Amino acid sequence: MTPTDVAGASPPPSLRLGLATYERLRDMILCGELAAGARLQEKRLADQLGVSRTPVREAITRLAADGLVTREAGLTPLVRRLRVDDFIEILHVRRLLEVDAAGRAAAAPRDLRLMALRARFVAFGEGPPPDPAAHMAADDELHNRLAHLAGSHLLAELIADLRRKTRIFDAGRVPERLRPGAREHIAIIDAVLDGDADAAREAMRSHIDNVRASVLRHLERLA
Repeated sequence: MTPTDVAGASPPPSLRLGLATYERLRDMILCGELAAGARLQEKRLADQLGVSRTPVREAITRLAADGLVTREAGLTPLVRRLRVDDFIEILHVRRLLEVDAAGRAAAAPRDLRLMALRARFVAFGEGPPPDPAAHMAADDELHNRLAHLAGSHLLAELIADLRRKTRIFDAGRVPERLRPGAREHIAIIDAVLDGDADAAREAMRSHIDNVRASVLRHLERLA
């Protein structure tokens, strides 16, 4: 899901509130305000954030999908201990799958949607600093599109799931990755549109390696 629809219209208030609650709780976990092992009680958090329990409940569900929260049936959700090895392992598997997907996508018929995405990333790289939410939406769309062009629904599902688990380090959390990420995405798109599988794989490999390096630097700052 993205915070804006395809037409670029403003999201409804409930969606904005849900996203803001999720981002606030995510930041509280990543900065240590909610420490590993802390119990996430909906009512207490809702009172603290000045919202109802519904957006808090939805945010906790998203944080569990991100791997930041663990929950067992009938028990209060807990903040999961942030382990560098967990994220590095996920990125390693993403690298294997997405490099392969990029190579396969290059063998698919030329896709006009990739050309439209390229224009968006050019604007991110050359225009005013891009909005993190808009960048994230384009990022998701590109990676998902490449996975589908690879011709495997299972591959697409695996990549989407792994990307959700590393989304806590999206461009909103690591803003220095916004412009470099845009350039890397353009390189991937160009290689795929040219039908150059080797170049597409190398561009994706470089992109994931750069994401990995930025995650490590970010985690070091949190340590």
